[in-house]
Amino acid sequence: MRLLMAEDDALLGSAVHKALSRVGFAVDWVQSGRHFESSLATHHYDFIILDLGLPDERGENLLRQLRSRRQRTPVIVVTARGGVQDRVALLDLGADDYLVKPFDLDELAARVRSVLRRAPVDDGSDGALEHGALRLYPKRFCVTWNEEPVPLTHREFWVLEALVRNRNQVMSRSQLEEALYGWGEEVDSNAVEVYVHYLRRKLGPELIQTVRGVGYQLAPVREHA
Repeated sequence: MRLLMAEDDALLGSAVHKALSRVGFAVDWVQSGRHFESSLATHHYDFIILDLGLPDERGENLLRQLRSRRQRTPVIVVTARGGVQDRVALLDLGADDYLVKPFDLDELAARVRSVLRRAPVDDGSDGALEHGALRLYPKRFCVTWNEEPVPLTHREFWVLEALVRNRNQVMSRSQLEEALYGWGEEVDSNAVEVYVHYLRRKLGPELIQTVRGVGYQLAPVREHA
């Protein structure tokens, strides 16, 4: 799952980036409103963490513009202003949650997970993604195979989710790496191969097919006679 964080404080931004990456999120970090807007225009994000005190644009304006475009991406606002009227105004503008600085990094991660669980979904009952006997629940980070739960790590889940969402096409290694890593993170040369190997061990060797020289795709669902 890919997050966009807009935060101009280098120390705080670095700490949040490391904390969320450590628990499995791919985090892109920008430090200005201009880069925030350009990132939204060129990438898909599942979540946004937005600081109100950016150097070139008020966070309230960015949030207002986001919601005026009918974008429903969940947003947690971080702010130094903790007054009741400030918090009410943020929620009325379309923030899903907020944290007042300074905040605990574990609490931020928990609030991200909480907002994702209750976020509205558009991709089927309970947000489930289906492919044959496989069902993914992105908002709850769980998977079932033949109706039995299968424990996956965060990064295993991200790879599988990317494959299911793009089930009718071949995903290159670089495309799958984008689901795993944020900007600036060191990418292990064989990370995708390792996670595909783990997924095959847990879900069967035939679910994920290797397209030699191109990448990976899910095997077609077999039609029952």
